[in-house]
Amino acid sequence: MQLIVGLGNIGSQYLDTRHNIGFKVIDRLVYKTNAIDVSKSSFYGQLYKSGSTLFLKPSTYMNLSGKSVLAVKNFYKIELSDIIIIHDDIDLPFNALRFKIGGGHGGHNGLKSIDGVISKEYLRVRMGVGKPEHKSQVADYVLSDFSKDESLVLDNWIEHTIKAIDAFKTDELEKVKSLYSLKG
Repeated sequence: MQLIVGLGNIGSQYLDTRHNIGFKVIDRLVYKTNAIDVSKSSFYGQLYKSGSTLFLKPSTYMNLSGKSVLAVKNFYKIELSDIIIIHDDIDLPFNALRFKIGGGHGGHNGLKSIDGVISKEYLRVRMGVGKPEHKSQVADYVLSDFSKDESLVLDNWIEHTIKAIDAFKTDELEKVKSLYSLKG
């Protein structure tokens, strides 16, 4: 069983924000795979299933994402090597795409929460959203909507990300990196 988690915040006010890029990828995957809703309140999120793949959107808000990931991981007895977390990354330019296992959370509260409950040794799909000019603006920046220009490339970027995630079913990390990484 594989668990693919998209990070974001619930609520219509967050729908098109940079912080919700993980949710956008999960929404597209659920649609493309005709996944069925298998959510339970004990999962603290929206959980969908297609074949042997689970798609999760935690409803705990970003800072407690680990609670939802841990609940699903334990219920389905999923190995760390079968978990993929999709998240926004301000340390990468907009439209960049990178992949790694482990590492620091870089101040990302969703990753910090997940690291605290399941460890850091899961696959990360890092989607660059750029960063504001001043560090004090980070929270407002990630919780703001994509610009008009950025919105024009979102569909292609999400589709490219989905192809990369699909490639992990058959290819090793290094091959996926070489084929699907984007500089932004």
